Amino acid sequence: MTQWTDYTTGERIKLLRGPDMTQEQLAEAAGLSVATIRKAERNLGGSLQTLLRISAALHTDVSVILGQQAPRRAMQGADRAMMRELSRSVHDTAAGVGVDVQPPRPAELAAGLAAAWEAYRSGNYVGAGVRIAPALREAAAALTAAPVDQKSAAAGILADAYRLAAYVANQFGARDLAYAGIGHAQHQADRAEDIVRSAMVASGRSWICVRDARLDQAEETARMSHESIEPRYGDRDLGMLATYGWHVTFAAVVAARQGNVAGADDLLSQGLAVAARMGRDVRVNGTAFGPATVTAQAIGIAVSTGRPGKALTLFQSIGDTNSLTPSARNRMLLDVALAQAETRQSDAALDTLLEVCSAAPGWARHQGLPGVIAQKASAGSATTAKLRKLSSILGTSVIIN
Repeated sequence: MTQWTDYTTGERIKLLRGPDMTQEQLAEAAGLSVATIRKAERNLGGSLQTLLRISAALHTDVSVILGQQAPRRAMQGADRAMMRELSRSVHDTAAGVGVDVQPPRPAELAAGLAAAWEAYRSGNYVGAGVRIAPALREAAAALTAAPVDQKSAAAGILADAYRLAAYVANQFGARDLAYAGIGHAQHQADRAEDIVRSAMVASGRSWICVRDARLDQAEETARMSHESIEPRYGDRDLGMLATYGWHVTFAAVVAARQGNVAGADDLLSQGLAVAARMGRDVRVNGTAFGPATVTAQAIGIAVSTGRPGKALTLFQSIGDTNSLTPSARNRMLLDVALAQAETRQSDAALDTLLEVCSAAPGWARHQGLPGVIAQKASAGSATTAKLRKLSSILGTSVIIN
């Protein structure tokens, strides 16, 4: 039986397009020329921007087109077991099932949530899911048992747990569960009357929309999230500044995905200004932001808007990256590898890509960029040995041409 990974990129586009959509219709939906669609389906290359537009028009994720995910997400046994338990926890707690039990002590609940967030930030999505499922039930039980004067605080903690559950589901392509989780997070953030948490939930919903190829909705939700918490001039609260800075920078990422370069640059400048005011990276409510974080995001924005040279210049200026989470650093290096591939530094691109994939193979398996980078590098002077090593690490063919 033919596996999804056995097809070429062009064949996957054809299969996803299906008999009911012509190349002309796909070109119109993606805002591309028919010639560009024909080239893509014949495996004659295509930029990241082209593949993103095609994936959006086909209502799928770019990693599906590249073969790193099957259309309905091929998962390993541990992934499926974790997702089943996570789904039960999200739906049961929302329905009030199993929450009338003695909750853990506050310190134990905090430790469980912290461990789940740490696993997620390190790129261990299965580990994050395994930890957040019981923590979600415990947070729901804590809310049920909380005295009236402590309900708001308990609801805020439950909102954070639902948000992380939604993030994990989104990483595994389980969009329905991701939307459900972020919806429950919004409900609890509203109960907590916490404007910062509400903004973080809105940003999470925007990211889910990005992965679901709903870019218009993503852009509008991202705008609402950062505008709702814009700090006053002279505000020095690092937590509020970090939260706003992350949200306005994410809005820049979404604008870049939309092809709105001027809008992305304007939003990014606001994020850079906030980071400069902060002076250092901090973490708040599961979010990290500061000078290193915003520069890492700027690298990705430069690449996605067709400015690889600028991306590499930014990378040379970033300095100390110890404040970045492992997943943020890995994502930045993928953007660097893509910039190197775009500037025809094929071997350098594969070296950077191998560094990331060797250090975090589980994380890399859930990303779409390795396939894009390998495709571009294989069209250049990249060595076959490096491509084969990548294929072994990722568990899929990356030699596309």
